[in-house]
Amino acid sequence: MIKTLYFMFFVCIALIGLMACTPKQQDKFKNLSADEFEDYLQKDSIQLVDVRTVAEYTEGHIPGSLNINVLDEQFAANVDELLDKNHSVAVYCKSGRRSRNAARILTKKGFHVVNLDKGFENWKELDKPIEK
Repeated sequence: MIKTLYFMFFVCIALIGLMACTPKQQDKFKNLSADEFEDYLQKDSIQLVDVRTVAEYTEGHIPGSLNINVLDEQFAANVDELLDKNHSVAVYCKSGRRSRNAARILTKKGFHVVNLDKGFENWKELDKPIEK
């Protein structure tokens, strides 16, 4: 009985060790610096999406961006209605966290996506163009 418990304990520890060693799933979108993101936006047919709340968006946003709040329960449905899968999507939020989540959702839906690393706050700090 004790041998069986030791064996089961060893197996559990081994499985936990193997799970910890598996590589983290790589995101299927690119994180771009503010300069890279700005250059990327110069391409034709880029769909620029601000995934922050409406209140955050009205305080200031990147010119030409469309506001689709990633925290809204209807985010996926709104994306299907408002975006074209034939054109790349560039997403951003305040710090880059919510937009990474949005980028994962969009990628799973078949969009080609880039994300503004460090978000809108970094964009503003670098004196990139904004509008209110």
